[in-house]
Amino acid sequence: MSPNPSAPALPAEPRRLPAPVAAGQPLTALAPMQDVTDLAFMRVIARYGAPDFFFTEFFRVHAQSRPESHILRSLDENTTGRPVFAQLIGESVPDILRTVRALLAHPVAGIDLNLGCPAPKIYRKNVGGGLLRDPVRIDEILGALRAAVPGLLTVKMRIGFEDTANFAHLLELINRHAVDLLTVHGRTVKEMYRSEVHHDCIAQAAQTVRCPVLANGNITSADRAATILARTGAAGVMIGRHAIRNPWIFRQCRERFARRQTDGGAAGPPGGIFEPTLADVREYIEQLYRATSTPGVPERLQVARMKKYLNFIGQSVDPAGAFLHDMRRAQTEAELFLVCDRHLLAEPARLFPLEPYPGVLARPNREASFETCSLDNVPA
Repeated sequence: MSPNPSAPALPAEPRRLPAPVAAGQPLTALAPMQDVTDLAFMRVIARYGAPDFFFTEFFRVHAQSRPESHILRSLDENTTGRPVFAQLIGESVPDILRTVRALLAHPVAGIDLNLGCPAPKIYRKNVGGGLLRDPVRIDEILGALRAAVPGLLTVKMRIGFEDTANFAHLLELINRHAVDLLTVHGRTVKEMYRSEVHHDCIAQAAQTVRCPVLANGNITSADRAATILARTGAAGVMIGRHAIRNPWIFRQCRERFARRQTDGGAAGPPGGIFEPTLADVREYIEQLYRATSTPGVPERLQVARMKKYLNFIGQSVDPAGAFLHDMRRAQTEAELFLVCDRHLLAEPARLFPLEPYPGVLARPNREASFETCSLDNVPA
C-alpha cells in the first residue's frame, strides 16, 4: 500500500546529522551549484577548510533519467573527509523513488530535494522552484521520500514562487514528513538573486520546524554569517558563490563562531580570523585550474570554464574591477595566468578583503551560457 502523503509521519528512531567539524558550533554547508560543486571543486574547498556538509549538483529525475556518472563521482570518490548529501530535482514520484533506490547504493549522507532552483528553464517544468506553486505535489513527494529513505532526508527551498502565501503551509509539510534538515534561501523564485534576503522568513522557519534550519542567501563573510544567525535563530548557514570567491570562508566561519561563543557575538576587527593574501589567492586559482582541468578538453574551453570562478574571485581583488576587465579578455592559459600574476603578485602580501568590493559585479560568463541553476544565472 502506498503511503498517505497527507498523514502525519510515523514516529521513528531519531536520526542524527553527521558530526560537525567543530562540536557545539553552528553548522556550515557548501550550497549545491550546478556545474560547480563537482568532485574537483569539493576537494579544492576541503584543502582550504571544508564545510560540515557538502551537497552534490542536482541529479535530474525524469522518465528516462539515470544518475549522472560525473555527479556520482562526488559520492564514490569523496576524499574530503566530510559527508556528501545527494540532491535530486524532479516531480514524478515513481522516477524519484527509482532514483533514490539507485543513490542509496552509494555512500550518501542523505537525500536532498531541490525546491528552490529559480532558473526559468527549470521551473517551467514544474520542478525545483516551480514546485512551490503546487503544495499538494510537494506533500506527495515528501511523503513518498520519507517512506523510501531510511536515513537522512533534507530539503533546500525558497520562501515561495512569486510570494510567500504558501510558506507557512510548506513549513507544516516539512514537519509532517519528518524532514531532518531544512535549508531556506530567503528569496522567492521570481526574485532570483536580485532582491534583499528576507531574514524574517528564515526566522519563521527556524521557529516553526522541528529540524535544524540552515540560512542561505548572500552570506558574504564569516561576520555576515554570525549576524544572520543572530537575526534568524537558524542552526547554521549554507554558502554558495561567496565560497567560490573565498574558499577560506568555512574556516573563517568556525573561527568567528568560536569568538562568538566567548564574546557574546560582538562583531569587530577580524582578530583570530584567517586573512588570506593576494599570493594565497593566486595559489588557490592555480589549484582550482589544475583540479578542474579535464584531459582532452580544448584549452579555450578550460579557460572559459575558469572564468566562471574568476568572476567571483575578482570581486575582492581590486575596487575598480580591473582584474575582471583583464581576465575576461584572456583567451589562453598563458594569458590568463599572466593577468593573475600582474594583479595578484605585484603586492603579494596585500590582504584579500573578507567582503566583496561594492559595485564590482560578477556578471555571467558570456563565453558559456546555460539556462540552468548554474553560475551563469547568478549576478552578484
